[in-house]
Amino acid sequence: MIEALLAQGSLVGASGKVAPISRIVATDILVEPTGLPADERVSYRGGDISDPEFVALLFADNPESVFHLAALVSGGAEQDFDAGMRANLTGTIHLLEAARRTGGCPRFVFTSSIATYGGDLPEIVSDEYHITPESSYGVQKAIGELLVNDYTRKGFINGRSLRLPIIAVRPGGANTAASSWASAIIREPLNGVDYACPVAPEDRGFVLSPLKAIEGLIVGHDAPDEAWGRNRSVMMAGLSCTAKDLVDALARVAGTPVANRVRWQPDPFVRGIVTTWPTQFSLRKASRIGLEADASIDDIVIQYMGDGC
Repeated sequence: MIEALLAQGSLVGASGKVAPISRIVATDILVEPTGLPADERVSYRGGDISDPEFVALLFADNPESVFHLAALVSGGAEQDFDAGMRANLTGTIHLLEAARRTGGCPRFVFTSSIATYGGDLPEIVSDEYHITPESSYGVQKAIGELLVNDYTRKGFINGRSLRLPIIAVRPGGANTAASSWASAIIREPLNGVDYACPVAPEDRGFVLSPLKAIEGLIVGHDAPDEAWGRNRSVMMAGLSCTAKDLVDALARVAGTPVANRVRWQPDPFVRGIVTTWPTQFSLRKASRIGLEADASIDDIVIQYMGDGC
């Protein structure tokens, strides 16, 4: 994300005009940063956004833009309710309050989730569909969206909530996301590791690559207010596919022996979360904002391999 911002070099500022990026303050719960670009515009503060005093330090220079990607993701938030509330709700409230106190109405990009959906879903989910999440993580993200809407209505921030699809292929190791199977099913076989997939071959997901997710967050930040309308939430674009479709793409791109490292071992806990998420959307609002999906599942695999796996 930071590399993409540095490469672009500018963003639409709080005034609505494009301005150069003079400084990026990166933050994470890690004390020491990992993988930050060596650029004089980038600094780092390690800490926990559930601590309001730490958040106040982040906002000491009154930033014009905030990209809020911090979260305890789906599986972790479901298993540890208190930790999920601290990271996903309390932390979000602290960031919103700090943004409000700047008095400058900064642009505030909130990464929400496909997990905000649930219940009796139509075959194709429209932009107007009433979200009914079926996980603690989804509920926490849905509350965050409502707060972003209200803080925007009050003129405290210029908010934009983008619901992330399943992001694949994520680099590194697995995290607590129930959706992490969609990355591991590609990543592990390419790294020579057998993988027991916790969903069934026919289970579907709505997938977007990290590259397109990052592009979309920046596009969403810069999009004019009229493209967003009064409801500052949108489902990002993506591709609908089954778990088997991902393995088939792996076979086409990397070869059958690599794809054969996947075996099916459905896990009721994981399937109980991911099968409540929709996989088909109208995406009219996403298109209006300028959000795009990947060209194909094969392209997602090729992109990950091109990044050096």
